[in-house]
Amino acid sequence: MANFKELLVWQKPIDFVTDIYRATELFPKSEIYGLISQIRRAAVSIPSNIAEGNSRRSCAEIETQLTICKNLNLLNEESYLKLNQGIIEITKMLNGLINSLQ
Repeated sequence: MANFKELLVWQKPIDFVTDIYRATELFPKSEIYGLISQIRRAAVSIPSNIAEGNSRRSCAEIETQLTICKNLNLLNEESYLKLNQGIIEITKMLNGLINSLQ
């Protein structure tokens, strides 16, 4: 199966999350712990679940969420690259462990 980042069904929700965040910025601040939080979490879960289901690893879910953070300018490029490299290394280690146990 293709890398989840190559899947259109993952790419579209990534863009959708950015749109959701921008749209909910206009909501009243009284909804920060209500609808804003709920809508944002639900939107983030779409590409996160696709990534995790594709690779069967929570690491892919984190990688997705780091991409979202970068797109929303919550992470600068340097921090994103460092964290992303870390999750790639962890994924390789987990794959090696799983393969050695089979």
